[in-house]
Amino acid sequence: MAFKVGLLGLGTVGSGTAEILLNPAQRHPLLQELEIHRVGVRSLAKPRAVELPAETLTTDVESIVADPEIDIVVEVMGGLEPARSLMLKAIANGKHVVTANKAAIARFGDEIFTAANEAGVYVLLEAAVAGGIPVIEPLKQSLCANRIHSITGIVNGTTNYILSRMQTEGSNFETVLADAQQLGYAEADPTADVDGLDAADKIAILASLAFGGRIKLAEVYCEGIRPVSATDIAYAEKLGFVIKLLATAKREISAGGESGPADQLQVRVHPTLVPKVHPLASVNGVYNAILIEGDPVGQVMFFGPGAGAGPTASAVVSDILNIAAILKVGRGGILQANGKPLLDPLLAYSHQHYCAIAPIEELVTRFYARVLTQDNPGVIGKLGTCFGNHNVSLESVVQIGLQDDRAEIVVITHYVQERNFRQALEEIGSFESLTVPSVLRVL
Repeated sequence: MAFKVGLLGLGTVGSGTAEILLNPAQRHPLLQELEIHRVGVRSLAKPRAVELPAETLTTDVESIVADPEIDIVVEVMGGLEPARSLMLKAIANGKHVVTANKAAIARFGDEIFTAANEAGVYVLLEAAVAGGIPVIEPLKQSLCANRIHSITGIVNGTTNYILSRMQTEGSNFETVLADAQQLGYAEADPTADVDGLDAADKIAILASLAFGGRIKLAEVYCEGIRPVSATDIAYAEKLGFVIKLLATAKREISAGGESGPADQLQVRVHPTLVPKVHPLASVNGVYNAILIEGDPVGQVMFFGPGAGAGPTASAVVSDILNIAAILKVGRGGILQANGKPLLDPLLAYSHQHYCAIAPIEELVTRFYARVLTQDNPGVIGKLGTCFGNHNVSLESVVQIGLQDDRAEIVVITHYVQERNFRQALEEIGSFESLTVPSVLRVL
């Protein structure tokens, strides 16, 4: 008996998913037991990248989530609505859900997973983070014996492409962004990518899985790449760094040295100077990579294409197969006393509490700052005094050269609390002769 799939959306990812399901040869044998039953589209007249029987297509997407014959609903429409409402209706009708929608999950995950747990169905989302890179299921299963310390990733291909081009060509942000839009690597409205919002959605999902709690998206610190200049990239290169947009989720360690569920997390997205010897430094172009550190496994890195029809569809179909495999073992599995299916805890989401996220002011990190000043004697001494007044220790101070008849000084700090560093910058900004055009964090 075939497992019937209802597909919501037949765009780039939907078409890629349909192509895999329609061509099971030399893939996992369980694919032969999956059937595309209905497909929801916006227009029946639009040309399709994949051939499907006309009777499977419908513009009535509500009928798909209510269809009693459908076992698994696959949401690849994107956007917040009607995607959220359709997933909730599918769950209410006892359907398992597979989604690639990181925006909806990051914002409405609480509601969606609570409904799924109450209904006894799965919501799987491997494709929501890093396209074809398997990272969601490894976090839930392969690495579940570990105490996860940190996740650091390049999870947005558009920004990584832009920064890589700026680094290799010395071009400015606006020029490379325009090229990326023309090549299809960046959207006409690139806000979600270049302002870090897409990466924030993804790290919120990864943090929830890694640290066993729900994440409030509004508490994730988010800073994009618009302020990064070709000058900063060139100076970073001279100092032995590359600049990447990093998404980070990290467990704070308590004063006693022990970590636990009550400890605060750092969950943040911002451009960062990464040492050239670091594993993430060599990840260029539209590729993604996620570095996970845990006890006892140590460091594990996942690398690959972070978007596109093929990679994302690969992740979608892997989730469909996971659900189909469970359904095959008993068509619903073991029932609880209330008559609902007993879900596999390694696949289901059962987190109820919210993680405590530390405000960015409490972050302890290194900083890079580029300072412009009149080329007068004693300026570097004045800088050192200002930083010292706020307990900011300097690792290096280098006068690079002149820009518009002003001296350009690059400062790298030792580890310092962000609050102290910002206070030092305020004092420096009070001097007429000093301006700070660029500040970046250092890994």
